[in-house]
Amino acid sequence: MLYSQELLKPDGRQLTLYSRYPIAEGITPPSPSNEPIAANPHLRWHPLRGEWVAYASHRQGRTFMPPPEYNPLAPTKDPNFPTELPQGRYDVAVFDNRFPSMTVAANNPPVNIVETLPANGACEVVVFTQDPHASLGELELSHLELLLQVWGDRTRKISEHPHIQYVLPFENKGVEMGVTLQHPHGQIYAYPFVPPVPAKMLSRQQAYYQEHQKGLLQDLIQKEIEDNQRIIYLDDHAVAFVPVCARYPYEVWLATIEPVATFIDLSEPQIKSLARALKTVTLKYDGLWNRSFPYLMAWYQAPTDGKPHPEAHLHAQFYPPYRTKDRLKYLAGTELAAGMFANDALPEEKAKELQAVIVNLETPVQV
Repeated sequence: MLYSQELLKPDGRQLTLYSRYPIAEGITPPSPSNEPIAANPHLRWHPLRGEWVAYASHRQGRTFMPPPEYNPLAPTKDPNFPTELPQGRYDVAVFDNRFPSMTVAANNPPVNIVETLPANGACEVVVFTQDPHASLGELELSHLELLLQVWGDRTRKISEHPHIQYVLPFENKGVEMGVTLQHPHGQIYAYPFVPPVPAKMLSRQQAYYQEHQKGLLQDLIQKEIEDNQRIIYLDDHAVAFVPVCARYPYEVWLATIEPVATFIDLSEPQIKSLARALKTVTLKYDGLWNRSFPYLMAWYQAPTDGKPHPEAHLHAQFYPPYRTKDRLKYLAGTELAAGMFANDALPEEKAKELQAVIVNLETPVQV
């Protein structure tokens, strides 16, 4: 069961609380500042790459690595020093980013020698839990099921805006990924176009579907299950695996077995299975070297253009920055300049390492 409550912050930003239990009325939403957000980001066209670049100079002043006692994502303890979240019984909180790269209100972009547009998108912060020390792997399965429903609810609400074409939930975890706030949280970026990476994947999926009348990722998943070398998690509705084509040594994909286009389309059994798969992957990551394991987790779904997308297949891709216990995989010459990844390890080898990590999904992790 998903309960929610929408609130308006003193600075005009939206805050939505989500819970597995009824939420008490009368919650007063705080904000670190009562000043209205005056961001007006814009887009500039990159003629050589054929893609948009966002410019949001106000982000230079965003919060950077505050001490634990000034955690802006923890519930407010002292009303004289308000944070982003109120006190109360709830599990997940979503609010408009104070330092957005895109806003639905962006307007009047500067004239330049290349095409410019207002950055009419949305940037939301998703606080996974009130516990500042937890991680996804440490949350109860029912809490993770709620989070999947939250991503669906945000996809539905954000896509109601006529400018929005694509909704991308993601989590940057760890300082190695550039995280500046250590409280467990992710973000949602909603774009006025389909960004280059999902656009390329969707183009490949569309071509495959037109030729075969079934999904490209759906077929790949079946081959991975039959090959059974790189599977990390498998049940009747969800699967997690190190893909045969992994670009990062510890890359993992997580998906429903039967394709669904977006979070909105998930059935209850699929939600439960995806929660178990998500908990398994994140616990295995943390258990690999018995420490918090950094990664980028990105969820890919169909565009929000109102059209049917039978080729799309909701799934997550995890990009961890480590190639060994103490060595990072830096993106350099061939990756950044040429766009071709070079992997120093075979996916089969890294899959075996993750397969060997024993996890318990039912026992809450002590933090």
